[in-house]
Amino acid sequence: MKTHSIELQRIKSMSQSHGMLRARVDALVQPQPARDDGEPSSVLSLSVENARVLYLLLKQQLAEVDAKKGRSQR
Repeated sequence: MKTHSIELQRIKSMSQSHGMLRARVDALVQPQPARDDGEPSSVLSLSVENARVLYLLLKQQLAEVDAKKGRSQR
């Protein structure tokens, strides 16, 4: 598996359809060498400000998904 270092610089928009959330972002993506400390994995880095924006957008999108479901599916 290829591993990457992903630095999230800006969240442009977020939408959902057919059970998938999609985010349009500006990000710096660079290959990251595999480490010997466990399973290979990519790393996502973002500022506290961008983390708060992402949290609010996810919360909004999930509320929209839940609103479309029937009461028995929640």
